[in-house]
Amino acid sequence: MFRRFGTPFASDWIAKNINGYVYTAAVPADPSLHAEATEYQSRYVPRVPRDPSYPGKIGAYMGAVLPHYAANFLDWWRERLRPEMERNFAYIDNYGKENASLVELAVLLEDAIDMHDRHWKIHWMLNFAQFSSTLNLNAMIQEVKGEVDPNLMGRLQSSIEDRNWDSIEALWRIKEEIKNDPELTRAFKGETASEVLGSLQGSERGRRLISERIEPYQQEFGYKAIWSHEFAYPTWKENPVPLIEVVRGYLETDYDYPRTINAVKEDLGKAIHELMDDVPAGEGRDKLQNALDLSLRMNPLTPDHHFYIDQGTNARLRIVLIAIGKKLVQAGLLDDPEDVMYLHYNDLRLLMTNPEAIDARTLVSERRDEREEAYQIRPREWVGTATETALAFPYNALWGFPEKFYREPPRKTGEIKGLAASPGVIEGPARHVDSLDEFNQVKEGEILVCRMTNPAWVVLFTKIVGLVTDAGGVTSHPAVVSREFSIPAVVGTSNATERIKTGDRIRVNGSTGVVEVLS
Repeated sequence: MFRRFGTPFASDWIAKNINGYVYTAAVPADPSLHAEATEYQSRYVPRVPRDPSYPGKIGAYMGAVLPHYAANFLDWWRERLRPEMERNFAYIDNYGKENASLVELAVLLEDAIDMHDRHWKIHWMLNFAQFSSTLNLNAMIQEVKGEVDPNLMGRLQSSIEDRNWDSIEALWRIKEEIKNDPELTRAFKGETASEVLGSLQGSERGRRLISERIEPYQQEFGYKAIWSHEFAYPTWKENPVPLIEVVRGYLETDYDYPRTINAVKEDLGKAIHELMDDVPAGEGRDKLQNALDLSLRMNPLTPDHHFYIDQGTNARLRIVLIAIGKKLVQAGLLDDPEDVMYLHYNDLRLLMTNPEAIDARTLVSERRDEREEAYQIRPREWVGTATETALAFPYNALWGFPEKFYREPPRKTGEIKGLAASPGVIEGPARHVDSLDEFNQVKEGEILVCRMTNPAWVVLFTKIVGLVTDAGGVTSHPAVVSREFSIPAVVGTSNATERIKTGDRIRVNGSTGVVEVLS
């Protein structure tokens, strides 16, 4: 990323495991810095320029190429980059993993890792292209209108045609088919998703729904997990229970997809009029319209890159790892396919080819204990020296920095401060959700309180009336989706999940970023 764009503010990125949590840092483009990092259990030194004058000179390059990315990336995405990723997915999906040997799966794992690295390079290209188009729109609004309304900017980033909405529409169509079929409706009266699946498998009509609707949905949209950046969590492709729970929720609320998407379209149209209607004809209006058109064209790339990269790419790598885990269980080297998630890269390579070299079961046991201990820790949001350069790193906005760093403490008991992510004020009962198993407990009219969301959580947005998260910034996933669903949201509170419990009555002010625990 840093090489490609010639960024003057950073030249490499490192990660460190601290108490079981991964922290990342951008390394400033400063020749005097020397740091060490680890990748694939090997030590390396992050890149910094040798020339001290490099940061001051290379900024002109970034300034020249960023607008080109913004203007052309959508065409590259549609014509070249997305087809490339789809070909890679087809290769992984269609590989005969069940009949492959451990050596063949070892090579497939390397292919999956290379695919992962390539797709994430595309991810950064996309992020920078979007960043450029958003900056350009902000600059044009400021130039032409004199001020930028952050709430209006948020509404202008809504997407109305993307894979996320495709996924929701597909679930709605499944719901409609069940709703209009008494036999299927009875099957979905089961107390649990497992009971529903049992009922469906017990009848010809139910088996047809599974083969014609559920399984095709899993293949097209099932490559996602509750935490898509961690390989330890099963995907919907592997386990249909989350899908069944979501459909049950749609049936309970009689979720209306057409009404929802039309409301998003209507609000986006209103936001465009609010921006443009009072701008007189002339060069300023033309420049603003061009910047707006470019930004609107980029909107679908936010949910689409989550679908293809954050979800789809990581899910494929997990599925290859699980295929290896199954072979190792068959060979008597592990007890559970999921145990591969506790082995490091080189541990796994040794176990596949030289099993006498490591005591895999002991390693798995020790690391499982370490993970469970780490889960009890509330990690610090920032480790190290908070320099101005570090705080100004553009990508930190996704985590709510630098605003969170300078945030003043609450003024009164029961008040929680975060970032204003989606405007509006709502009062209601809180629903604290930590895991996929708790999705089915969310009721219509509740306010979701969680650490963070990703696209696998979107199904809950059809029920909830407000959102509060520990993590995230105003351009993060929970903020963007809340605006699309017109749900008041406060993100980046740091500690809402510690201070709010299920059943608490809370008030969420998505315009000021303040949450109040009322009772």
